[in-house]
Amino acid sequence: MASSNQYDAIILGAGGAGLMCALTAGQRGKRVLVIDHASGPGKKILISGGGRCNFTNVNATSGNAQERYLSANPHFAKSALGRYTPTDFIDLVAAYGIAFHEKTLGQLFCDGSARQIVEMLMAECDKSTASGGHVDFAFHAPISDVSHADGQYTVLYNGLTASAPALVIATGGPSIPKMGATAFAYDLARQFGLKVVEPRPALVPFTLGGDDVLFRELSGVSADVEVKCGKTRFREAALLTHKGLSGPAILQISSYWRHGEPVGIDFLPDQPQGWLRQFKREKPRSTVKSALGSTLSARLADILADQIGETCNLADVPDRRLEEAERRLSEWQFTPNGTEGYAKAEVTLGGISTDGLSQKSMEARTVPGLYCIGEAVDVTGWLGGYNFQWAWASGVAAGSTL
Repeated sequence: MASSNQYDAIILGAGGAGLMCALTAGQRGKRVLVIDHASGPGKKILISGGGRCNFTNVNATSGNAQERYLSANPHFAKSALGRYTPTDFIDLVAAYGIAFHEKTLGQLFCDGSARQIVEMLMAECDKSTASGGHVDFAFHAPISDVSHADGQYTVLYNGLTASAPALVIATGGPSIPKMGATAFAYDLARQFGLKVVEPRPALVPFTLGGDDVLFRELSGVSADVEVKCGKTRFREAALLTHKGLSGPAILQISSYWRHGEPVGIDFLPDQPQGWLRQFKREKPRSTVKSALGSTLSARLADILADQIGETCNLADVPDRRLEEAERRLSEWQFTPNGTEGYAKAEVTLGGISTDGLSQKSMEARTVPGLYCIGEAVDVTGWLGGYNFQWAWASGVAAGSTL
């Protein structure tokens, strides 16, 4: 016989968004149950940032939302991000004495372990009792059924039953399935009549085939590049792998790429136009290979020079051919044959359509008491702390309304 427990809200998923929602609601005096099939809270938090958790980005603001968050509705994220800012989360981190540093481009990391962030969020959940609230957790708890009747959501898990007038979907997307990630959020959303924007892997390495496989022998070599797809550009490091291309610049541009599209790479973004001709005048007995070697790693310089096919001394190469070599190096074209998929994707693009949600509360417009937050929703940020800030902000938006 299954036992029954009544709560003010049931949150499915103990990741960043779910924990933030729970502590916010709990501190408002609500009795909350958080259910997760994992063995403990914040599993993706623990592995993020190489174990140091890139917990936010100082630029993850409502003013940047339209540019730095991808969604069918690019304005949707502005409300939540405007009401819970990176500064708000930074203040919370600082209040717990967690040391952190800015790495690059506004990315903030713990000096120590990502576990500090999870422990902080759990401690904030414990504070609920001071407000008359309470946050319960059920781990190792796969969900077998979710239903809705008479204004109550009922969840069956591990032979137990819990009910509440509010249900929060915070189970994320299918990226990193080895962590237990699934498309459960989308199935549940569809069960309640919500639309789902086609999901696909994002912030994910490219795979290469055909003529581009020659770069496989450069596995492990990195370079500071500018990468382009369509009108979108990113300037960061690219990493050559045995399967294709990775590194921050590649992960960023992958969110904007569609199968069959070419990707352009400028291997020498700091070099001015005409730099090879200038190199020729200063060192006429040099080669393209040695000119490239002055900026790039020797292995990468060798491969690129071989591909360009200019092996003579620069003095013997006409300027027009050097101009063409420069053009190729600044607009090197790859056509990825795919990506490494959800297995290596940091996040998922697409998800539960924002059309059916309130941007203020994250509540479903046609299903009272149903909320959708975090990665499960069709809001995907840039690499570098943007997706965590969306998790915090959307969790607070829902938790403040429950």
